[in-house]
This record gives sequence, C-alpha cells and structure tokens, in this order.
Amino acid sequence: MATRKGAKGEETREKILAAAESLILRHGYGGSTIDQVLAETGLTKGAFFHHFRSKADLARAVIERYWENDAALFMGWAERANRLSDDPLERMLIFLKLFEEFLDGLGRPFQGCVFAAYTQESELFDDAMLGYIHSKFEEWLAIFESQLEALIAARPPARPVTARALAELLGSIIEGGFILAKAYDDARWVQRQCAQYREHLELLFRR
Repeated sequence: MATRKGAKGEETREKILAAAESLILRHGYGGSTIDQVLAETGLTKGAFFHHFRSKADLARAVIERYWENDAALFMGWAERANRLSDDPLERMLIFLKLFEEFLDGLGRPFQGCVFAAYTQESELFDDAMLGYIHSKFEEWLAIFESQLEALIAARPPARPVTARALAELLGSIIEGGFILAKAYDDARWVQRQCAQYREHLELLFRR
C-alpha cells in the first residue's frame, strides 16, 4: 500500500511539474499562477501544497527537472557521437546534427527553453535561483568545452581560438536562438544557427 501511495504521489508531482513547465514556456514565470496549474491538472490546492510550499518552490523544481532532462539528452548525444566516430571533428558535427534533429521533432507551437524564460525574468528570482541557473549554464558549457578541447588538440584550428570561446558561442547560439525563435514564431531558427555553427567548425578545422 505504501508503495502504491508513493507511486501515486510521484505521478501527481510529475503532473504538476509538466503543467507548470508548459505554462511557464507559454506565458513566462510571472504570467503563470498556481490556479492555472490547478486548472491544467484538475488537482486541488491541497494536492499542490502537499508537494510544493509555494510558487517559488515549484519554480525551482521545474528548472531542476528541466536541467536533468536536458543534461541526459546532451550527454546521450555526446556518447552516441563518440560511438559513431573516432574523429573529434566528426563527433562534434554529429553531436550538433543530433541536437538539430531533436529540435525538428518538437514541432509547433515552438515552446522555447525554461532557462531562457527564467533569465528573461531574472528580476523575479532570488540570488539562490540565479546562482543555480548560472551553475547549470556552466555545466552545460562544460559538456561542449570538453568536446571542443579534444577537437583543438587533434586538429589545430585555422585561426587562434579556445575551446571556451567556441563553447560560449554555441551556448549563445542556442539560448539566444530560443528567444528569437519564440519572438519570430519560427520553429527552425535554432537549427539554422546550429547549421551555421557547423559550417564555422568546418572552416576552422577541416584541412
């Protein structure tokens, strides 16, 4: 019985998190309310407050869940690219193509990114939340940077460049691309910019 109750509780918590994420991506954090989450899920306030102390508590859980899913995806693509090629350049190009294919599969309407949404409303969050966002951006860039370090070591670039600079460029393309994709209602904005980044890598390292 305890196991069934625990499973039911996790199911309810996941339902709340999924609804909250969707609302935040559509309306922003400031434009989303607990009442909207309840309307989306059909749950009571009692059920909500059993799992989350406040809207701020929910916001933290939403971005933690989002990060866990994102990190698993990016690490999975990196591992797959490593299995498919021994060449660091080809690995990076495969990694980017896998990301682009994933975005193609999301379809419309374009939802965007929770990290981008929170960053655009940074004035609504406390220092602890902003510190968490910064730390996860750094972890995310580290995934790119490790691949790019291997690439630079194996293939000296045509122009001086660091792995960190290339990682920051890719991060800016992705996060900035999510914002512009939503502004232009263009579901393929990020994919086009990633394709340009692949061309940039080809020019730097394909010799």
